[in-house]
This record gives sequence, C-alpha cells and structure tokens, in this order.
Amino acid sequence: MPQIIDGKAISTAIKEELKIEVGKLKEEHIHICLAVIQVGNDPASSVYVGNKKKACAYIGIDSQSYELPEETTQEELLKLIRDLNEKKEVNGILVQLPLPKHIDEDEVIRAIDPKKDVDGFHPQSVGALCIGQPGFVSCTPAGIIQLLKRSGIEIAAKECVVIGRSNIVGKPMALLLLRENGTVTVAHSRTKDLKEVTKRADILIVAVGRPKMITKEYVKEGAVVIDVGIHRNENNKLCGDVDYDDVASVCSAITPVPGGVGPMTIAMLMHNCVEAGKAQ
Repeated sequence: MPQIIDGKAISTAIKEELKIEVGKLKEEHIHICLAVIQVGNDPASSVYVGNKKKACAYIGIDSQSYELPEETTQEELLKLIRDLNEKKEVNGILVQLPLPKHIDEDEVIRAIDPKKDVDGFHPQSVGALCIGQPGFVSCTPAGIIQLLKRSGIEIAAKECVVIGRSNIVGKPMALLLLRENGTVTVAHSRTKDLKEVTKRADILIVAVGRPKMITKEYVKEGAVVIDVGIHRNENNKLCGDVDYDDVASVCSAITPVPGGVGPMTIAMLMHNCVEAGKAQ
C-alpha cells in the first residue's frame, strides 16, 4: 500500500501555525485583511470564495467581500482594484477567476499591486520566482512543495516530471521543484512518447485537466504521484487526473482526490496573506 499524502491534515497543521502567528501579530496591533472580489455568481467560484472566507475567519484574518454583478464593466473592476491598492488596511487582494468573457483577466491581474498579489499571478511575482528572488508564489504549486516536504519526501536530486504547462500550476511548479534542486521535465499535450517521459519520474505531478488519464502504464514503480486535477465522473463523484486505484498499485506515495492538493491551495493563500501583512 502506498503512503497516502493527507492534504487535509497537512493544511490543518499549516492553518494552526498561522492562527498562532496571527494571534501574536494582533498583540503587536498588526491586523491582516484580505479583500476578495467575485464577479458574477459562478457556482464553483461561490464555493471557493466561501471556503476562503471561512479560512480567514478561522485563522483570525479580516476579510472584505466584493460580490459584483455579471455585467460589471472592466473599468469598474479596475477602479475597485485601484482603490483597494490604496487602502492601507487591505494587505491582500484576490480576484476570483474565471471572470466573465467581456473582462480581460490579464489586465485585471496586472492591475493588482504586486505587494498585495497573494495569488502570486502578477507578472512581477512570476518573474521574481524565475530568478529566485522573494515574491508571492502561486498557491497550488507552493502547497504541493509543502505536501512533499511535510510527508518526508526528498526533492533534491530527484527526477521530477510535471504534466501540464499552465501559468497557474505547471510553469511555477517546475520552477519551485528546480529551486528545491530537483531535475525537472515539463511535459504537455504535444510531448512525444509521454509514457516514456513520465516513467522516468521519481516525483510525478499531474495537472493535465483530463479525468483519470494517468494509469499505472505512465508511472515508474515506487514513484510519488501528486494529482492536481479535479473533475466529476459519470456518477457525480469527484476524481482527479490520475486513475487512483490503478496507480496506487505501483507508486510509493499518492495524493487522493478530494483531500490531497485541494485543501493546500487555501492554506497557502492564508500563508501569503500573513506574509503580505508582515511585509507591509
């Protein structure tokens, strides 16, 4: 049986540590505040926003919520972001994606002050990560590094393969693994002989966006498998990009879906908020 990497337990431990830290900051009269903006009422986005507010309340971070109608214009949204950039009491700004089609996501992300970019999506944050300078790191990849470290999995000198090259997961994931001295390959939909590439991996991180695509044929005996995907199957049950039951028979450690990577994203967002508050 592989080691099951419990994202719920690890994220709870991180939130407990942050709760203590926020309590100490309050004693020094430092209050931390996250502003969350949601445009429209996409059901999945509403669930995520609700979870973020709950996490803030648990840790002791203040949260301001801006729920804007679907027809909000890009200029109205940009004006709100500019106002929040100026507000001293707001330490972090998060715009829930996806945005309605008529709004340019890139322009919205670029409008956030990099010192308040707790999602780690601003080009300045990404650039800092590329050249190894301090800055906010995208929450899902940062969470995966914590999952590995806190599960006693060594990254240095390991062969790491990331399937997926998105700006939010794939690319920053590769950079973080490099920072930890892993040897990194990024594979994607155009990679030739994908199974040959993935079978070299000591650590395989799957962010491909296709349910149960990765079976044991893709996985080296004894590899560590991290599943970033989240989908609903034909029975409306949550599943990942990895065929869990099939892959569990060959790997040494694996993240479940749900309860693996998902809870870590919010824990790392809270971590970024606390860091933003301390820096400001």
